[in-house]
Amino acid sequence: MSRKLENSELERLDVTGFKEAEKTPIIIILDNIRSLNNIGSVFRTADAFLVQKIYLCGITATPPHKDIRKTALGATESVDWEYRKDTLELVQQLMTEGVEIVSVEQAENAVMLNDYQVDSEKTVALVFGNEVKGVSQEVVSASSTILEIPQFGTKHSLNISVSAGVVVWDIWCKQNAQK
Repeated sequence: MSRKLENSELERLDVTGFKEAEKTPIIIILDNIRSLNNIGSVFRTADAFLVQKIYLCGITATPPHKDIRKTALGATESVDWEYRKDTLELVQQLMTEGVEIVSVEQAENAVMLNDYQVDSEKTVALVFGNEVKGVSQEVVSASSTILEIPQFGTKHSLNISVSAGVVVWDIWCKQNAQK
């Protein structure tokens, strides 16, 4: 029988250790996310995989907020974040800095996540969109790649925080397999 580990046995970084640690070359962009709980969950995912930064864009709420804090469980203190009013302007700026912009969306010519090849030389910015409308069309059009999570059931989408967890895990695995 396996014994569950106590939190003290997990050897996790503290906030200072997180800030000093080498980051995974992933940026997360939240494009007009309405749910404060989803925002907090994305912060926890970003913390788990040492994501470089989260950009909160448009109507996406920013810390500190009790509902973000409730699901982030302190990750708003460890993960670097910044608010930007205009997602498209941010995307265009990051592209000039050599960042690959990847919108997670169902669109024509989308690459299925399992087929996506990671360029280990580039930082990837993953754009996740609004719970109802998805990533804005102008951002999809400006993206280097459109990435779709394969789905086989009757539903048309996943919750944004679930999508972020699936995609960040997959990209992290592919980046680390190349090391």
